[in-house]
Amino acid sequence: MLTPTQQVGLILQHLKTRILDIYTPEQRAGIEKSEDWQQFSRRMDTHFHKLMNELDSVYGNNEALLPMLEMLLAQVWQSYSQRSASLKNIDIERENNPDWILSNKQVGGVCYVDLFAGDLKGLKDKIPYFQELGLTYLHLMPLFKCPEGKSDGGYAVSSYRDVNPALGTIDDLREVIAALHEAGISAVVDFIFNHTSNEHEWAQRCAAGDPLFDNFYYIFPDRRMPDQYDRTLREIFPDQHPGGFSQLEDGRWVWTTFNSFQWDLNYSNPWVFRAMAGEMLFLANLGVDILRMDAVAFIWKQMGTSCENLPQAHALIRAFNAVMRIAAPAVFFQSEAIVHPDQVVQYIGQEECQIGYNPLQMALLWNTLATREVNLLHQALTYRHNLPEHTAWVNYVRSHDDIGWTFADEDAAYLGISGYDHRQFLNRFFVNRFDGSFARGVPFQYNPNTGDCRVSGTSAALAGLAQNDPHAVSRIKLLYSIALSTGGLPLIYLGDEVGTPNDDGWVQDSNKSDDSRWAHRPRYNEALYAQRNDPSTAAGQIYQGLRHMIAVRKSNPRFDGGRLVTFNTNNKHIIGYIRNNALLAFGNFSEYPQTVTAHTLQAMPFKAHDLIGGKTVSLNQDLTLQPYQVMWLEIA
Repeated sequence: MLTPTQQVGLILQHLKTRILDIYTPEQRAGIEKSEDWQQFSRRMDTHFHKLMNELDSVYGNNEALLPMLEMLLAQVWQSYSQRSASLKNIDIERENNPDWILSNKQVGGVCYVDLFAGDLKGLKDKIPYFQELGLTYLHLMPLFKCPEGKSDGGYAVSSYRDVNPALGTIDDLREVIAALHEAGISAVVDFIFNHTSNEHEWAQRCAAGDPLFDNFYYIFPDRRMPDQYDRTLREIFPDQHPGGFSQLEDGRWVWTTFNSFQWDLNYSNPWVFRAMAGEMLFLANLGVDILRMDAVAFIWKQMGTSCENLPQAHALIRAFNAVMRIAAPAVFFQSEAIVHPDQVVQYIGQEECQIGYNPLQMALLWNTLATREVNLLHQALTYRHNLPEHTAWVNYVRSHDDIGWTFADEDAAYLGISGYDHRQFLNRFFVNRFDGSFARGVPFQYNPNTGDCRVSGTSAALAGLAQNDPHAVSRIKLLYSIALSTGGLPLIYLGDEVGTPNDDGWVQDSNKSDDSRWAHRPRYNEALYAQRNDPSTAAGQIYQGLRHMIAVRKSNPRFDGGRLVTFNTNNKHIIGYIRNNALLAFGNFSEYPQTVTAHTLQAMPFKAHDLIGGKTVSLNQDLTLQPYQVMWLEIA
């Protein structure tokens, strides 16, 4: 009897044969001798068993699995054989250096193409600016064809192979990616694979009863099944629709986790996996370096569960990863999972998503600004920061999305904090409903049944710049100093680096007025960017401060990698941590001077060089940090 490994080996040999069967004997002989086939075959030998095991764990009892796998791998071979020589060279480089993304030289930025540059041609013209700032990674927010009007900021995709016509064409995108590569900047786009728009061809054909797209989505004739699922589902956008389903004009119901125009794909149908893998391979051959895996927690549904973070979701992502290791190993995955911290980290691994958003650190940065106490942040850095080898956090201060208070209740309780009460405080503080607040955020998706709410706002609005708070600039620089120095890939939401305020015009736009996140998605502000080199302006102070920290980071290997060790400052207002046994970072989250005592510093060398201030400081005496001051001290 064959062992499971031998069985998988036989399946692999059969599938390789089937891939080559479409060619004439002469063509086949030439292909088998080609460098492309040798490389492809080697990667199949390495990664096929992972792909087979993951798909078998999800679809093992589905008779469509092997026919689907046969068509999938033929598609993978076609994709690889058509991949450009330059991209194949990057494949080899990154196979040999999987830690490229952990380099201290990596710095990221994110923007909407239309809001930052008008269109793709305009974005190409901004590349010199991206180089000036020091970016090596650029996330272009969803830019594919989507419904006119409301489209959840582009996250309702109508075609993964067509750019939104207002931005340009797919050839324009290909040109922009090539130009970014020429400038040393990796291209990042969203892989929105939990759902499509209701206008996508698959959705239209599924709703019409086309047998080729049968069960591509969850469509029910009445409320019986939706009602059963809704008993255990979390409402994501309660303002848009209660529960997880929306009614179609013909009376049927479709699964819509987020918005009525975003239909959830049915991954229990293995042909959906094959279809989405094809879209993924198309993006890879455009030259995309990183795919931001959107809404990873939601892709598998199971009655009686929350339909979030299920084992099959992880298996499917690992299967997509295995496909990519064979067809385009230069392409990395970035997870987007705004869930419990224990679950966030489960998506990050070499065989799943090599990098992932760090929503806990982001939320706790703002928490620490509001409370002036570093307890929750210190706890998170101590127990939840370090990741497996060859993986990294994407550390950000804010994103296109709202801020949700994603700390674990049990972590808060350990420190004597009521999670529910504390979230209520933070919501009030950041929307200026708390006496003495410096923030001017906007509430998002208030749920009167649960009291749950999230917060919208640019960094400038939330840090106090909107009302000219004297500490606002220092607060923004402090937050970004943490993102730049804690290890992993720092990410700047473009506009923050010059203190762009909220866009108050969102309420006048009927396509945006029910979504306050548009408040913190402002357009490129010509006046503020013109001030970026003027140190007498807030824009200039923020920009020059960030540029200086970026330059320090990129020139100093002490920031390399992703791990840290926390340092107890014995001062509830000052965060401290050590990187690579060589750099001691301090940040004062108070509007008053704060001290780290000589006794606390007694294990440190007598003197250290502050990379930010450029001065030598004594560590054999009390060390005082000014309000919101940051120090990066070389200790080895």
